[in-house]
Amino acid sequence: MSEHALDVGLADFTQHVLEESKHRPVVVDFWAPWCGPCKSLKPILEKLAAEYGGKFLLAKINSDDNQELAARYGVRGIPSVKAFVNGEPVDEFSGALPEGEVRAFLDRLIPSPADELRQQAATARMTGDISGALKLLAEASKIDPGHLGVRLDAAEIMLDLNEAEEARRLIGSVPEDVDPRVPALKARLQFMGAAGEDQAALLARVAANENDLDARLKLANLLVAAGQYEAGMDQLLEIVRRDRDFEDDIGRKTLLSVFNLLGGGELVSRYRRLLASALH
Repeated sequence: MSEHALDVGLADFTQHVLEESKHRPVVVDFWAPWCGPCKSLKPILEKLAAEYGGKFLLAKINSDDNQELAARYGVRGIPSVKAFVNGEPVDEFSGALPEGEVRAFLDRLIPSPADELRQQAATARMTGDISGALKLLAEASKIDPGHLGVRLDAAEIMLDLNEAEEARRLIGSVPEDVDPRVPALKARLQFMGAAGEDQAALLARVAANENDLDARLKLANLLVAAGQYEAGMDQLLEIVRRDRDFEDDIGRKTLLSVFNLLGGGELVSRYRRLLASALH
C-alpha cells in the first residue's frame, strides 16, 4: 500500500480528510467488502495515489463500518468516490470507472504547475512584491499560454499599476462568461479611462485648491481603477459634500457606480451610510 493511501474511519475522518484537504486534495473511496465493482476500482485508486506521489491523499472508508459517514455525505451506492478540498466536497463519481477516467477526475482536482505559480504570485503580490508576482505569472503563461486565470491575475496587477493598455489587452482576451472577474475588471478599466491624468498631478491640483472638483473626480476614478476603493470613495463623498450640482451630481452617481462594482459587503454598507449622511 502506498504511503499516500490509508484506511479512515469516523474517529480520524476530521484529521485525515477535512484537515488534510486544506493542504492537498483528499479523495475518499467509500467501499464495502462484498462490493464487486469496489474490488476493481480500489487497486486503480491505490496505483494512482502512489504514482501521483502525494499530490493527493486517498482515504478509504468501509461504508459498512462507517454508516454515519456514508449517510452524512449522501452515499447511496458504492463504490462512491468524493473529493475534498479545503474541508468541503468539491467533486465525485460513482461506480468503477476505467483508469483513464479516474485520471481525468484527479487531474481536475490537482493544481497544474501553472496554478502553483499563480498561487506563488498571489502570495508575492500580497507581500508587496509586484515585480516578483509578474515574473511568476509570466512563467505560468509560458507553461500554459491558454490559462485565462493567469491573464486576469496579470490584468489586475496592470490596473493596480495604472497600465491601462496592457490591462485592456489582457482583459479583452478573456470571454466575459468565463470568469466573474471580467465584468469587474472592465468596470475598473472604465474608471481608469475617465481619469485622464496621473495620480501625482491630480493630488497636486487638489492640494493647491480643495475646491478643484474636476481634479477630485479624476483622482477618484484613478483610485477606484487601481483598487483603492476607500480612497476613491472618500474623494467622491467630498464632491457630494461640496457641490451637488457639479456635473449634474456626478459625485453621487459615480459613487453608486462604485457600489455596483463592489457588489456589496461591509465596505459598501458603510459608504452608503456616509452618502446618506452627506445628502441630508
